[in-house]
This record gives sequence, C-alpha cells and structure tokens, in this order.
Amino acid sequence: MLERERLGIAMKSEEIWKYIHSERADMATTWATLTNDQWATSSWCGGWTVKDTAGHVLSAAEQTPMNFIKEMAMAGFKFNVFADRGARKLSVLSPEELVRRLRARTTTTNHPPAPVIAMLGEIVVHGEDIRRPLGLTHATPEAALVAIADNWKNSNVLIGAKKRVTGVKLRATDVNWVHGEGPEVSGPLISLILAMGGRKRALVDLTGEGVAILTARD
Repeated sequence: MLERERLGIAMKSEEIWKYIHSERADMATTWATLTNDQWATSSWCGGWTVKDTAGHVLSAAEQTPMNFIKEMAMAGFKFNVFADRGARKLSVLSPEELVRRLRARTTTTNHPPAPVIAMLGEIVVHGEDIRRPLGLTHATPEAALVAIADNWKNSNVLIGAKKRVTGVKLRATDVNWVHGEGPEVSGPLISLILAMGGRKRALVDLTGEGVAILTARD
C-alpha cells in the first residue's frame, strides 16, 4: 500500500474508507475512556473543548450532501459558522451517546460533498486535536498519513495547506515522504500534517530552518 503511494498511484475510495472506519473505531474507544475533566479540556482545534471537537467529528461522520447544503445555507455559506454550529449542537450529547453514534459510523460511507480523502484527514487530524492535549498517543498507519499529506500539500481548500507550506521543504523522518523546495522542516509525518493544517503546537516536534517560516504564518 505505501509503495503505491510512493509511486503516485491514488488510493482507491474503498481503501480510504477502511482507514476512516478504523480511525473512527479507535477514536470511539478513546472517547469511552475519558473523564469529565478530559472532556472539558481545550482541544487543539481553536476555541473548542475536547467535547466540542468530538461533536464536530460526529457531525462530519453523520453528514450527507443534502444536509450539508441546507446547513451551509443556514450559516450564510460561512464554513466556520457551519462547523461551529454542528460541533456545539452535538457536543451536548452524553459521552456514551457520542461513543455509540460514532461506532455506528464505522461501516457507513455517507459524507458531505467532498472527496473521500477529506474524511480521512478529518478523523486523523481531529483525533490528534483531541488526544494530544490529553497526553494520549495514537499510531495512524503510514499509508493513511501519506495519502493525507499528498492530498493536502497541493490544496488550499478550507485548510490552506498549500499556501502555508509554500517555500519550504517538508521531510518526514519516519517514512519516505518529501515535498517542496526551500529551508527544510523535518519530523514525524503526522506532525508535518498537523503543521500543514495550522496546528502550531505541533511545530515543537519539528526541526530545521523552515520551522521559523511556518511559525510566522497563520
């Protein structure tokens, strides 16, 4: 699988869904262990608690194209407003209900009008947003991380990753993945992905002259 990614062969949707479902199952297992204090902890997703971020994860997992368009229209087609409303609407659920409903999404393939790979990035990165401030660790398969990184490196849609990393060379130290030209930023691929997504707290995992450039960017 990873060799296919190195050769530039796109991962098929059914393969992506296997990773999405696995990551959701692992996320639900993590949620089932959290205390009230942990649920109330600030996540790495700006302005949201761990429970708010869990609400966002569940909202994305339950989303459909028609409902997405309806809710976006109600939010004035402002994605940040749309996402915040969805997160807070579901964050009022009990932890047990959040776990139950996410586990119910470990076999389904519904998603908003976006490429399936976007759903993989969604669960992996928000999983880190939840786990890292709690001191929890998780190992996402290398092939899944490569697929996300390859998708994000040339995309500015919503995440703005392409603009954020232009002019630096990203080099993973745990897998054979390199992108870009310029001052180098090196470290674990998951941390590079988080940095691509604007999580500045992930920069402590990274080294190289390019780190200062990413630090200065939004």
